[in-house]
Amino acid sequence: MSLTNIRIIARLELTQRLRSVGWYILLGVFAVVLIGVTALSFAVYAWGEFIGAGVFSIVVNMVLLLVALVSPTLSGNAINGDREAATLAAVQVTAVSTGDIMLGKLVAAVATGFAFLIVAIPFLAISLLGGGSNPLVLLVSLLVLVVEIIIVAAIGVGLSGLIARPLFSVATTYLVVAGLTIGTLIVFALGGMAIRTETTQYSRPYDDVGNVDCESWDTYTTEVPRFDLVWWVLAANPFVVLADATPTEFSPEGYPVDMFGQIKLGVRSAQQSPIDQRWDECSSDPYDYPTPQEIIDSTVPSWFVGLGVQIVIAGALFAGAWSRTRTPATRLPPGTRIA
Repeated sequence: MSLTNIRIIARLELTQRLRSVGWYILLGVFAVVLIGVTALSFAVYAWGEFIGAGVFSIVVNMVLLLVALVSPTLSGNAINGDREAATLAAVQVTAVSTGDIMLGKLVAAVATGFAFLIVAIPFLAISLLGGGSNPLVLLVSLLVLVVEIIIVAAIGVGLSGLIARPLFSVATTYLVVAGLTIGTLIVFALGGMAIRTETTQYSRPYDDVGNVDCESWDTYTTEVPRFDLVWWVLAANPFVVLADATPTEFSPEGYPVDMFGQIKLGVRSAQQSPIDQRWDECSSDPYDYPTPQEIIDSTVPSWFVGLGVQIVIAGALFAGAWSRTRTPATRLPPGTRIA
């Protein structure tokens, strides 16, 4: 492999993208969307002292959302699009190796994802004006965002090399990305509702005049969904990975101050078992529930597992496409155009 050849392939790929007026329109639409999202975010977090942290988290999640929506279109036909246009064979007979082609295509796909991040930089800078931002949160969240951009791009390039038709590879890329983002939520919701357990609820009884009887308990049984048994499905969700890996900032009352912490709290709360819940009005403080900070601190992080699953999926697809693109080819799908 040669860095020069990889750069040439990536530049050729990007040149084809940049020739399209639609690409610039897409970036312009994204900028307009960010203007509205940033303005609304400042209005949402105007009540607190951590305005900048909240707005920053929303903008970063918006960038990830746009990458998940647009990157499959830009990377899902990187290999088979050239094969269908009869330009891939012309490149393969040069001194460029299969690795140069694959990595060049990946670099170009990642660069298109980075373009959305570059457009978002002014809005990220504006969010910092609100104050309350932690430099470690900024660094970790952007680093995870970059990794997610690379993973989505690798999935698209991999499927474009494995599937002969560009339309099908783009559609499959969307399905894989949707499976990680939306599919995990659906499996979590349906799985938790399908797995139900009979549990006992405890509460203090009241006498005829409305006084609490602290010497006995009222009990009743009911079925509750067991989301604590399927919460791990969410680990592979890119937004959960981003939120769970990012350090959480808390208010003095122990509540998360940004969207990263709020998503993390939702996932960590799902880990708690709903069995044998007690409501004791005779305790010294009947409203003594664990704060969100205590819930997060007492539960298990899962971002590294989810990130590992994503890397395995992207790596396997990319390696398969590498093998399929290698020349001389011993076997090609029926109807594949060579030159």
